Amino acid sequence: MTSEKVQRNRRSTGIEGLDRLIRGPRPGDNVVLQVDCLSLYRDFCRRAALRGGGPGDRLAYFRFARHESLLTEEECTHLGVEIRRLPLDQGFEHFITTAHSHILELGQGAVLFFDSLSELSDCAYSDRMIGNFFQLTCPLVLRTGSLAWFALVRNVHSYHAVTPLQETTQIFLDLYGSPEAPARPETPSRDTRDTRDTRDKPASRDNCKEDHPEDQDGEVLYLRPVKTDGRNDDAEGTLFCWNPRQDSPRDFRAVSDSDGITTVLNQLPWPGLPSAGYRQPGVWDRTFLQARECSRDQSLLLRLIVAREGPVFELARRFFSVADLQQIWRRMIGTGFIGGKAVGMLLARAILLKKRSRWERILEPHDSFFVGSDVYYTFLVINNCWWDRQRQKDPETFLEGSQGVRHRMLQGRFPRYIMTRFAEMLDYFGTSPIIVRSSSLLEDNFGNAFAGTYESVFCTMQGNREERLQEFLAAVLQIYASTISDTALRYRRDRGILDQDEQMALLVQRVSGSAEGGSAESGAPGLHCRGRWFFPHLAGVAFSFNPYAWHPEIDPRAGVLRLVFGLGTRAVDRSDDDYTRVVALNAPERRPEAGGEEIRRHTQRRVDLLDLQEGRETSRYFSDLIPDLTVQLDQTGTARVLPRVARRERRTARPVWTLTFDPFFRETSFVADMRDLLETLREAYGTDVDVEFTVQLGESGGYRVNLVQCRPLQIQVQKSGSLPEPFPEPHPRQVLLRTSGGVVGCGGGFPVSRILLVSPRAYAELSTQDRYELPGVLRAVTKEDPSSGPGALVLLGPGRWGTTMPSLGVPVQVSDLGTAAVLCEIDQMHQGLIADMSLGTHFFHELVERNLLYLAVRLGQEGTVLDLDWLESQENCLDQYVPPETALRWGAVLRVLHFGAGLKLVAESSSQRALLYFKEGAADTYD
Repeated sequence: MTSEKVQRNRRSTGIEGLDRLIRGPRPGDNVVLQVDCLSLYRDFCRRAALRGGGPGDRLAYFRFARHESLLTEEECTHLGVEIRRLPLDQGFEHFITTAHSHILELGQGAVLFFDSLSELSDCAYSDRMIGNFFQLTCPLVLRTGSLAWFALVRNVHSYHAVTPLQETTQIFLDLYGSPEAPARPETPSRDTRDTRDTRDKPASRDNCKEDHPEDQDGEVLYLRPVKTDGRNDDAEGTLFCWNPRQDSPRDFRAVSDSDGITTVLNQLPWPGLPSAGYRQPGVWDRTFLQARECSRDQSLLLRLIVAREGPVFELARRFFSVADLQQIWRRMIGTGFIGGKAVGMLLARAILLKKRSRWERILEPHDSFFVGSDVYYTFLVINNCWWDRQRQKDPETFLEGSQGVRHRMLQGRFPRYIMTRFAEMLDYFGTSPIIVRSSSLLEDNFGNAFAGTYESVFCTMQGNREERLQEFLAAVLQIYASTISDTALRYRRDRGILDQDEQMALLVQRVSGSAEGGSAESGAPGLHCRGRWFFPHLAGVAFSFNPYAWHPEIDPRAGVLRLVFGLGTRAVDRSDDDYTRVVALNAPERRPEAGGEEIRRHTQRRVDLLDLQEGRETSRYFSDLIPDLTVQLDQTGTARVLPRVARRERRTARPVWTLTFDPFFRETSFVADMRDLLETLREAYGTDVDVEFTVQLGESGGYRVNLVQCRPLQIQVQKSGSLPEPFPEPHPRQVLLRTSGGVVGCGGGFPVSRILLVSPRAYAELSTQDRYELPGVLRAVTKEDPSSGPGALVLLGPGRWGTTMPSLGVPVQVSDLGTAAVLCEIDQMHQGLIADMSLGTHFFHELVERNLLYLAVRLGQEGTVLDLDWLESQENCLDQYVPPETALRWGAVLRVLHFGAGLKLVAESSSQRALLYFKEGAADTYD
């Protein structure tokens, strides 16, 4: 290729790093910039006019709009840009033919700058005509080998304008100014505004705020490639930043933290998805469009998307304005309710912001979307699943055929208009990881938590546009199918709500966090991409009531939280091979562990995170992540040098970091803020609450909290039986079990008629397969047994119950516990058992919902009494519950002991003590 041809094929945006990012521009390219304010577009045009053409190329400015000139006459003269004026007052046909004749006359290789295409809607009174103009003009630019620059004002047009441009153009870029930049309205050069109603344009360009053009070189630029014509798929959907005062023209840096991305993308109010129904409103959308700030309209909107009645409805009426509800509606896909999880998150944020203005500075902004419950209903109908689901409301047959229905749901399809809106929502999120969360009608409501019953699925969103859509669809189908899983159906059966209307809405949230793991070179030198690992710095769950007050100084009403480094899955899903930090909010320095060595043994070692390279959720050892972390380690951990390492390596020994979070508690107001958060929400809800949250740490020691979930905490401090005063002190011969510490849940005093003992010795000898089979036998004993008398059933066994690792305990589900009132875990098989491991997990929530008392029995602890030999010597009544061959096989492992009305259990969570003893004069007195 000759030197002249090389020069003529070389085009530029005027910023070298952007040229590398989009692998262009090239002759024949159409470049569309979507902006909030035209000053950004004007700056681009000036740069491109200065550097964008080759030797001998003709440059032309197509002037037709009322906004300020992109290039002044003086600039055009200086840069050799021809001004071509296009008339708007002679009709659209004349406008387009004149433009095309100019393009042809300019010849091959011209560089063309067009005024904002948004002005054309004033001429044609239709967004469709903008799309028509572009679809006719774009091929002509390609044919002549020209380079054309266009702009659209964001949030002004319907999909009739935006979609044709995205489908036809080679390059489509979203541009954003700095959120901190001052903004002033720009006065148009002439006012030709029309007052006629244009229904498909809910926003007005007159609301667009624009910066004055002076000193644009100093403004921070945010840019997100939407389409690069296959040249750099990895960059599409990723938000990049360029600071001309700090960065080289070669450098564009990926923005990886969720707080920064959300702040940039939400500088203007969200207008809704481009293809949403209110662009061409029907009855549903007209109701929201016409709503006014009055109680009647507020109640109507609440009944459309929040709840028809009940405590949640009353709460929402107090804290949601009509404007709040309209903003939710603009972020909805489909119609119907947004579900309990979404309502809880939004309500909690509204309560905090309206009661304490300072939370505006602390809370990370959210930009969630909501898939209405009617979409689920439509999905069932068009995929022939509706009738099968109706049959699952019968308690006698609710599991019949469920597997076949789940299979059909996993292969299901959606209507085309829903698919379009899914794709548009994903275009908004780009390559930022998201989580698709269940948000059913009954979920996270007063009385029903559904904790861990339905699915929530992370999507890393790292492929091209179609791959991201397929990843999202797979997540939606997985959640929809989870509504008829055996676990979900049994939960509803056990709660007596099989016949209640239970539809599945979805909450789609940006994953809070940032990318770590170093920057990778992708596409070209100077392009600084995100790291491999994505996670929040901190995450956890918090209760406004602490059911596990392990020290007299701890005030249960002050609340408690369970904190981890990384994704919050490690806080809510049980990790039997790892630990978390449990914090009493009135005494954060008081730990459940006894001392320094026990603290180090019970510290978090693994971090849950998203692997952006592999596109999956995984975990890594914290020690392996340390070299790549950008967060300061002394904010979250405590360092120490092992003595033998220090002696061997002298001063070169590296410290070992322990995730204590103590520096964070000492040096920030986090503990006080979380206590205030819980108190504020408890006061508004009128009951205790539990929340899920994440925390992003700032470089200067600050932090932002992202409140991702809030629901009522249905916990009872005391059972119906009265607690004796004072606490009983029976004769040692009467005491069957005595324990202190690890008392969680409902205290009180009540009779015990049965004990189901899983023998620690016999269980240790079982194979892994047998341990998995044991819960099925246990289920036969824990069901209702009128012949056993009025007393409660106590479960007693080794290790961690509910574990997924049979080597650590009994792998039961809460549904296997049946009518049991008490669960006692013995610290055999799993030395150093601490009760906080279940606190805040989905397993714990199910125990709470059943008002089931939890006891951790530490056999080696001073004062603990439990004679397992005596219990195993008593008559085994297992054969009264299972067939003889089953009793013969499992009799050594499962022992069912009947005590009539002779036993009594007394437990007090405030003093952390429990006692199981024979009442005075009982025939079975322990000896």
